[in-house]
Amino acid sequence: MKNKQTIIVVGGGFAGINLVKKLDEKLFDVILIDKLNHHQFQPLFYQVATSQIEPASISFPLRHIFRNKKNVRIRLAEISQVDIVHNKITTSIGDFEYDYLVLALGCKTNFFGNKGISEYALTLKTTYEAISIRNHILQIFEDIISANEQEKESLLNMVIVGAGPTGVELAGAFAEIKKNMLPKDYPRIDFSKLKIILIEGSKDTLNSMSGLAKTASHDYLQKMGVEIQTETLVTNYDGEILQLNNGNIIKAKTLIWTAGVTANTVQGLPDGWFTSGNRIKVNRINQIPESENIFVIGDMSLIETPKYPKGHPQLANVAINQANNLAHNLKKIIQGKKPVDYEYTDLGTMATIGRNKAVVDLPFFSFKGFFAWIIWMFLHLMLILSVRNKLIIFINWAWAYISKDTALRLILKDNK
Repeated sequence: MKNKQTIIVVGGGFAGINLVKKLDEKLFDVILIDKLNHHQFQPLFYQVATSQIEPASISFPLRHIFRNKKNVRIRLAEISQVDIVHNKITTSIGDFEYDYLVLALGCKTNFFGNKGISEYALTLKTTYEAISIRNHILQIFEDIISANEQEKESLLNMVIVGAGPTGVELAGAFAEIKKNMLPKDYPRIDFSKLKIILIEGSKDTLNSMSGLAKTASHDYLQKMGVEIQTETLVTNYDGEILQLNNGNIIKAKTLIWTAGVTANTVQGLPDGWFTSGNRIKVNRINQIPESENIFVIGDMSLIETPKYPKGHPQLANVAINQANNLAHNLKKIIQGKKPVDYEYTDLGTMATIGRNKAVVDLPFFSFKGFFAWIIWMFLHLMLILSVRNKLIIFINWAWAYISKDTALRLILKDNK
């Protein structure tokens, strides 16, 4: 038997990088495969999209993260197939053999089968998409200056679909730059006509959070001038006209879709392994029951437990904890010891709506306002990977708080 086991980890998100960090270097050789060369800090994508922080502040090159781990090889590639019989995967740069395979491919945007929306809507699942939204929004304001009155209506309507944390945070951030920043940059535009419209299919904003969070987020957004339409579904969009299930239409050049996710998939796995939302059902150690050496962690995985009979929420904390638990369990498996079942301890959820405005749900109580906002900022700073980036983001936030402005409104795209 060879000295070390080869583990292939596919995906450099929260689950993948935390697993690789914790794996025992003496027992495992690791191949980390991702189509991007960096880890993306998704909770702050909306701040890149709204010109509040630079993309480099929340993007971490994988080779830099693991520069001191001699047992880790990084390959920039896209997985296309898993061969579960011969223990190998096929990628865009060739085949790789494994002793253990860990899939941590995360999620993608769910358009619920609507091709029109998928073609024309903007999404926020990658750093690149955050930059695309920033480019698009800033270009919209440049276009408004020279547009005739008939064209201006669709340019001045910004629609966000989905009032979960991402949608609420985006709407709040746009409301703040509409009030504090854009009038200074574009003094000839009447920003009282700019509408930020938040559409949600359920009864409430932040529908998965507490009653206090639902009420507070709705009130905050309304006071900030956001138009909220709940119990409303978008049925189609052609890049110009948004059609709603109540028969109404909205003219809008901007539609940002944050209304759901579905797990990424890979060819070669039996159809019976997949469950709702394309997630793969795994046991309490994140192992596919029908396989001894394939594991799934993070947003792709679905573990049914007494506390979470429908699976755990698709959150960074869940992914990180699953990764840490699996790293310990893989060592136990190699050593012939009994692995430890995973159980998620919910420490709470939170969302920020804007300056001094946030909501926090802890297991035993909920709160809102300035203190909640401070807690939100502190915990997000702690999750940022490097000390340097923590400092950069803190300085950015401090300056933006004092000045109510940033100087990051760059349109970065190919003019060809």
